Amino acid sequence: MVSEQRHKTVLIGDAPEIKAIYQELMQVSQSRATVLLRGESGTGKELVAKLIHENSPRASGPFIKVNCAALSETLLESELFGHERGAFTGAIKTKKGRFDLADGGTLFLDEIGDLPLQVQVKLLQVLQERSFERVGGIETLTVDVRTVAATHRDLEKAIVSGAFREDLYYRLNVIPIFLPPLRKRREDIPLLVRHFLDKFNKENNKKVELSNAILELFTQYNWPGNVRELENAIERLTVLSREDRITLNTIPPAIKTYFSDIQRVVPSQGTVPLPEATEEIERDALKKALACAGGVQAKAARLLGITYRQIAYKMKRYGIAPNESA
Repeated sequence: MVSEQRHKTVLIGDAPEIKAIYQELMQVSQSRATVLLRGESGTGKELVAKLIHENSPRASGPFIKVNCAALSETLLESELFGHERGAFTGAIKTKKGRFDLADGGTLFLDEIGDLPLQVQVKLLQVLQERSFERVGGIETLTVDVRTVAATHRDLEKAIVSGAFREDLYYRLNVIPIFLPPLRKRREDIPLLVRHFLDKFNKENNKKVELSNAILELFTQYNWPGNVRELENAIERLTVLSREDRITLNTIPPAIKTYFSDIQRVVPSQGTVPLPEATEEIERDALKKALACAGGVQAKAARLLGITYRQIAYKMKRYGIAPNESA
C-alpha cells in the first residue's frame, strides 16, 4: 500500500502506475509549478491534489476547492475572484474570492474543462501575473497561490473546437499527471476494498467482511465510476448489512439489483471460480439446516445427509456457530 504516514491523505495502491505517480507527486509537491490532473471521473483527482498540498511547503496554508462545473458563469467569476459591494444585484457587501482565501496555500480547480471562456481570460491573467481585480472593483490584488487543476475532458479537442483557450492550456499543463482508471489497476481493488471496509466499519460501528466470491466479482468488474463507485458500493454494503459476513446470497435486498447488474456485465472469464462458488452454497446450506434444526448439529446433519463428524468439521471450517442462521 502506498501511503504517507505523516499526513492523513493516502494514495492506496501497489500497481506500478500508482507507485510511479506517488513518486512524481512527492517531487512535484516541493515546487510551486501548476499541475494538471487528467483522468476519468472518480479516479481520485481531488485526493491527489490534497496529497500535493499536504506534502508541499504550503501544507500549513489553506487548501481551497472550486468545482468549475457546478456554478454559472456569473457566480463562478464571483466565487473565484470575489466581488465588491454593489457589483451586482444582491452584492450587499464585499466578498473575498477563492484566490483570496487560498493565499499562501493551494487552490484546486476541479473540472477546469468546463470553465467559461470569459472566466478563462481572467484566470490566465492570475496565473501569469499572480494578480486580479474583484468583480466590480478597480484595485489590483496580489496573491501567492499554487494552482492544481483537474479535468476528465479532452482539452486538446476543446482547443480545436474553440471551447478552451490554447494559451490557458499551456499555462495549466506545466506538470501533467494522468490517473489510470480502476480497470487498469485491478490488483489494487482488494487493497481499496479493505481500506473502505475499515473506514465504514469504524464509522458505523460494524465488523462487516466480504466473501471471496464478492471480492472476485469486484476484481473482475470494470467500475465505470472508478474508485468513487467502489467506495460507494462498500459504504452501501456496510450500512445496509445485517450480518458481519456478506456473501452473494446475503447481499442486502435494497442493493441486490445493483449487484445483479454487476454480475451481468462481468465477462465470462471473470465469473466466480467454482470452488469459491461451491463454498458459498455449502456455507449457506449449513446455516439453513442449523436454523431448521434449532441449532442441534446431529439433526442438521441428518437434514443434509451427512454425518455428525462432517457437519462439525464444516462448521469449524466456515466459522459457523450452532445458533447461526442463514
